[in-house]
Amino acid sequence: MTGFEREFPVDRRSVPGTAEGGAAPAAAGDAAAPRRDPGSYPSNWPDPEFYGAADNRLDLWPRDDNSFILPLELRPRDKEHGRVWIRDTYVNCFVVDGRPVYVATGTTRSPGLPAAGPWNDGIFMWVASSLRGPWKLVDTTGIRPDAEKGKVWSPEFVGENRPGRTVVAPWQEYWYDDGQFGKRGNAWAPEVHYFRGTWYIVACMGDHSRKVGSFMLVSEGGVEGPYRLVEGNVAKPFGEPFIGGPGFIAPGAYHHIDGSLYSEGDDAWLVLHNDLYAKFRDDMEDIVPTTNLPRFQQTPYSPEPYLEGAYVFKHGGRYYLVHAAWNRSSTNPDGSTRNAYDRPAPGRVEYQYDAVVAVSDHFEGPYGERWTVGVGAGHNNFFLDRGGRPWATCFRNPAAGYWSDPSRVDDAAVAGVVRLEWTGQEGSRLYVRRRDGRGPRA
Repeated sequence: MTGFEREFPVDRRSVPGTAEGGAAPAAAGDAAAPRRDPGSYPSNWPDPEFYGAADNRLDLWPRDDNSFILPLELRPRDKEHGRVWIRDTYVNCFVVDGRPVYVATGTTRSPGLPAAGPWNDGIFMWVASSLRGPWKLVDTTGIRPDAEKGKVWSPEFVGENRPGRTVVAPWQEYWYDDGQFGKRGNAWAPEVHYFRGTWYIVACMGDHSRKVGSFMLVSEGGVEGPYRLVEGNVAKPFGEPFIGGPGFIAPGAYHHIDGSLYSEGDDAWLVLHNDLYAKFRDDMEDIVPTTNLPRFQQTPYSPEPYLEGAYVFKHGGRYYLVHAAWNRSSTNPDGSTRNAYDRPAPGRVEYQYDAVVAVSDHFEGPYGERWTVGVGAGHNNFFLDRGGRPWATCFRNPAAGYWSDPSRVDDAAVAGVVRLEWTGQEGSRLYVRRRDGRGPRA
């Protein structure tokens, strides 16, 4: 779902500034985290171990003392539920015309459906001047006076296509199958970027679409749009098709999902599921043609769990590659499912998203051993608030794992953010903020 802008670039992810509630933001080139004596960083935890055995401590969970749910403005569909149902939560902070602009988006569901498939009605966006809000739906009423406020892109907008300007490609339109699902077509995991003075959205058409894969929209105005599809996605998603996904996906329809954007200076790269990348053309209308997309050089786990939601950010001159990994479940003494870390064993199921990170001196790698940043906090993005403090998003995955339990699922699928901390002698490792009584100041 990318990182810090500039140093702490977050491209899926963020920008430095003054403390929340302070005056004007700092210059864009300021260090992302407050400068501290190396001795003031909390100590690192033990060195990374193979996935499934390392970190089952409550310190790695988003909790009441280090996280909160963003108070996003409700749409009419949200009133009964009392909050916005959202997955793949994305939040970022940009400095635009000298002011901080917080942006939030994610995968949402259509009225009357229990999840974001087999169809949803596109991409919504919220903005705020502070992480604590108020969070308002972006004002799209000047673009589409009769459409639902805050909806910046949808397959419904196919009627806006004009010669030379495509808003919805044929492969992104709603369609109807032979009765297995009925109406189909859903957009997943959107993220927002502000690059070279232009707003972009990178997102993915989900499993129930005619073609499954990543695409990019470019704004012809402000953060609210109007957005159109880049030229390279009019015929298909980024990359080439391959065999993958559920069995109901048509052969040749599945492309690389979970696209993300990483930028450095005036250059930008597309990062794809789960180890691929490609450089964008200078005009940002497509990726640079290549026979085979290059792959990040990684140090895999053994065994390697299922990974998704890859993105890259930069901090302190080094590159951080983030994945969402599924941990393994075991059985509690009472026979219930234990969603925590255990050594791999036959019959154990890979469950719930966790955020894992590896670091390299080069964008393409090689990346070293991964470590777990947060339990249940995967398929997220890292960002800096306007005071330069690091955060991650989290959403409590309702599909599997801890938050899918019937006793908890009503509290899943949220717009959550969790405070992070740099640790170690040189502040080189990032974790969910530990229990120390300081709370998730924003």
